[in-house]
Amino acid sequence: MTDTLYDETAAAAAASVIRAYSTSFGLATNLLGSRVRRHVRNVYALVRVADEIVDGAAEAAGVPLDEQRSVLDALETETYAAIERGFSANLIVHAFARTARECGIGRVHIEPFFDSMRTDLDTAEHDDASHDDYVYGSAEVVGLMCLQVFVNAGAPSPRDPAPALV
Repeated sequence: MTDTLYDETAAAAAASVIRAYSTSFGLATNLLGSRVRRHVRNVYALVRVADEIVDGAAEAAGVPLDEQRSVLDALETETYAAIERGFSANLIVHAFARTARECGIGRVHIEPFFDSMRTDLDTAEHDDASHDDYVYGSAEVVGLMCLQVFVNAGAPSPRDPAPALV
């Protein structure tokens, strides 16, 4: 897949998010091979933006809780649309969608993540089951997205990781 100026700009935007929000993780991604580095940054950037909607910048800006939910829902909707069409006017979503298409990151990974982000909006305390669901969606599926990257970046077409890795 040939990079366009827009793709390069989207990837640079994603890289700037990781550099700004996580010095250690940003530096750690520099140790990754070039085949996967950009894709891991693209995953992290979308995850970071979603988290800022529910637990950061949106709240600090005074965005009411119901509007935070609407903004998060819109981000999720745009993510799926961008994966389908191969383009988003949102540079971070575009970068993630490009990675998702190349590496086989699908709804099975994305839906639990956004569900966990919604949990941040309305759940103050967890029972064991809701805690497990939250951790799966907010952490484990992000790792599974990265696994998709490690297995599929640069491959002719995405495939499922070996069951032992999942």
